[in-house]
Amino acid sequence: MNRVTLVRLAVIAGFVVVIEALCRFGAINPLTLLPPSEMAAHLLALLASGEINEAMAGTFSNVAIAFALSVVVGFAVGVVIHALPRLRRVCDPLLASYYSVPVFVFYPLLVSLLGLNRWPLVAIGFMFGVTAMVIATLNGLDRVPRVLLKLARVHRMSRSAEVLRIVLPAAAPNLFTGGKLALAYAFIGVIAGEFILSGGGLGYAIAYAYDAFDNRTMYALMLFVLIVVTAVNAALYVWEQRLLRRRGRG
Repeated sequence: MNRVTLVRLAVIAGFVVVIEALCRFGAINPLTLLPPSEMAAHLLALLASGEINEAMAGTFSNVAIAFALSVVVGFAVGVVIHALPRLRRVCDPLLASYYSVPVFVFYPLLVSLLGLNRWPLVAIGFMFGVTAMVIATLNGLDRVPRVLLKLARVHRMSRSAEVLRIVLPAAAPNLFTGGKLALAYAFIGVIAGEFILSGGGLGYAIAYAYDAFDNRTMYALMLFVLIVVTAVNAALYVWEQRLLRRRGRG
């Protein structure tokens, strides 16, 4: 474990200790915020009882589907846009301003098209994540060194070999970043959609606990979502760093 990781962990631990102390000594009203230790204890109780198993399964499956669709469709659309300069000039302003669009206003339309089930939530997660993958694909393809492409032509490589051996490896860092952003946005879209619009999932469970003034459950579930998202992002970061080190040695 390197020094940077230790510093990050120390900062997080220090923040948790400060919040715990402020809650325990009454500086923060317990109706406003619970001590982190109580959140963690109640979260362990919920996990042990299995009360949130169904909500977890619904949310994580929706996020997984939205993420997979975002990566596959976003990559394909990015490749097509990159190959057509005129289309690129039309799409660039739209992509730059995409996240100013209030995606949730389309929920009634999505319900009428897809039905009152999980798919409108998956669609919202997909709509949040796909654009990040499109932009990352365009940036990655833009940054493929031209000298490598010329080298492929000199060696008379086939188009498939050029893509697999040169284009994709050169664009991989940007593609990986796009995947990380797509996953984060898929989580945001699905959980926010459950919080506002759904009748199930972790977002709905948090909203229900809030409406019922059940602070222990609400904060425990919020802590759970935070831990899961942080752990996934940390794992992806570690994987990305290993790939970059392996690429540097190559």
